[in-house]
Amino acid sequence: MTTRFDQGPWAAAGVQTVQPGVHRVPLPLPNDGLHAVNVYLLEDLDDDGGLVMIDGGWAIPEARKTLEEALAAIGRDPGDISHILVTHIHRDHYTHAVELRRLLGSRVYLGAGERPGLEMLDRLRSNQPVGSLRTLRAAGAGELADRIEGMDHGGYDPSVWEAPDRWLGAETLRFGDRELRVVPTPGHTKGHVVFLDEQRGLLFSGDHVLPHITPSIGFELAEPGGRPLADYLDSLRLMTRYADARLLPAHGPVTDSAHTRVAELLGHHDDRLAGSLTALGEDTLDAHAVARRLTWTRRAVPFGSLNAFNQMLAVNETAAHLDVLVLREQVAVAFADGVNQYTRVR
Repeated sequence: MTTRFDQGPWAAAGVQTVQPGVHRVPLPLPNDGLHAVNVYLLEDLDDDGGLVMIDGGWAIPEARKTLEEALAAIGRDPGDISHILVTHIHRDHYTHAVELRRLLGSRVYLGAGERPGLEMLDRLRSNQPVGSLRTLRAAGAGELADRIEGMDHGGYDPSVWEAPDRWLGAETLRFGDRELRVVPTPGHTKGHVVFLDEQRGLLFSGDHVLPHITPSIGFELAEPGGRPLADYLDSLRLMTRYADARLLPAHGPVTDSAHTRVAELLGHHDDRLAGSLTALGEDTLDAHAVARRLTWTRRAVPFGSLNAFNQMLAVNETAAHLDVLVLREQVAVAFADGVNQYTRVR
């Protein structure tokens, strides 16, 4: 579950030069528990002297102004951005990239796993997280789903949900003498990717590996499907197959070791799996009922103290943990009257 944490100086406007030619720029977010999203400007990749940007931010005027100021601080301007590589489709990462392409002609790249969701968005013409609402109802939280559905999710603007110039798979992008390995990391979304600069030992991790929080799992703008937590845990383990690298996340400060944080995240989910099993106990319950027995965030907040949006994330995360327990044959599930009911296996 993505939860608010101490914003600290990392979210303050400005430029952090991570190393020569690699700059972190936090762009502001509107009405969001996370105050900023990091984008990264890479100076020495493009043959023509342009900039490669990783992640785009949310398409709001404040983000554009902050980016322009950051570019000026390193002696560049927006027209220098030749490519924007986006880790996933959430609007705090993707929509500003599409807007910049329209204004500047930059090329936008996105993981191929996001294509079905983007196409469904075009059909639905809505920012409602319909896949997550469907998961809520199957988790026994129909009333909460109705409340979320009735909220204002912002007007749908088709101009910022256009297709990318290129869909990315597991491949290596080459810019001049530099290479960026594209690693699909499904879990947070089905099409999430990270970008690994093995030459410089840098991992641009998007929302896959975050230094202070655990990302929401399977929070899709459209149809989720599958087993998002199982995918996420596999994607975390995948990171350990590569040499350790500095962690350059989408939210939070740069840290020295991606492997260290991956181990912490795997440990966290082990704890939550055990906690979910304990909360289920000897009863037969839906995921909503189990979520209400758990506490949330690092501050161990009761479920009832969360706002509706975070209750949605909590219920959906609980369903994801219970589904992993089903895969591990520790829990059985039966679908009745539109709701999944879970029972511990003895």
